[in-house]
Amino acid sequence: MQIDGVEIEDTFAEAFDIYVSKFLITAATQKFAKIAADETVGFGSSVISCPAEAGIDDYVPPNKTPDGRPGYVVMICHPKKDELEHQLIERIGQCVLTSATTAVFDAMGKEADEQLKIGFKLKFFADGYDTEGKIGGRTIYKIPLMSGDFIIEGELGIKKGVAGGNFFVMAENQASALLGAEVAVDAIQGVSGTITPFPGGIVASGSKVGSNKYKFMHATTNEKFCPTLRGAEGIDCEIPEGIEGIYEIVIDGVGEQAIKDAMKAGISAAVKVPGVKRIYAGNYGGTLGAYQIWLTALF
Repeated sequence: MQIDGVEIEDTFAEAFDIYVSKFLITAATQKFAKIAADETVGFGSSVISCPAEAGIDDYVPPNKTPDGRPGYVVMICHPKKDELEHQLIERIGQCVLTSATTAVFDAMGKEADEQLKIGFKLKFFADGYDTEGKIGGRTIYKIPLMSGDFIIEGELGIKKGVAGGNFFVMAENQASALLGAEVAVDAIQGVSGTITPFPGGIVASGSKVGSNKYKFMHATTNEKFCPTLRGAEGIDCEIPEGIEGIYEIVIDGVGEQAIKDAMKAGISAAVKVPGVKRIYAGNYGGTLGAYQIWLTALF
């Protein structure tokens, strides 16, 4: 199958179940809301070694937030529900509460499978000086700070989501592959309920499960897709001729359909970049996750 002259491989991205929280960080200005959001999602590229996968979902203008201030929706993801709760408490407590003028509100709404009492637990930072109130019908806690009050909604929703949606942008050189990946990430940002958790939304490293040589490594370089290892002894290279640059896009979302929509949007953008030749996807033969998202079925 080809789109705009780019080959779409007849293969699938293998995704798996994950727990997701989606919450809104507001602040006095968009600048300070973005600072808090960036801090909150830091060190959140992959649960292979990071404590969670995290990213910014959407910007929300003041006329659509509970407190009438600009904000950003962030998503935090983890395979274990209790670990997700721990990450919410730590990341909001250390990265949002400490940021100037911020407030936190649930953004999962009716999508949530259940509610976690994150705000209720964080209110104890107030050392007994917290107060309870309402904003737009939401139960909130006010935590006094030197700069004023930090406001947080009492409960934040979580649900089962999907992680590991992915595709590879393969191009005739690194520059074309990078530009293809960039426009793909830009397009995915328009799909609500999804994040691309790696730096800039782009995976430079790629990886395979485990190691050929080292038992202590959980993941190592995917040597079959490293252009500089083409022709090396003992490597069964899977890179087509004419491909010298490859970047991967990894997507987490609130559900399988959100992942599919994001993959379609990203691929549709990437294939328009000159020099992009093929779109591929990473999988482990169906042994890793419950979801097989076939590239050709997206179109």
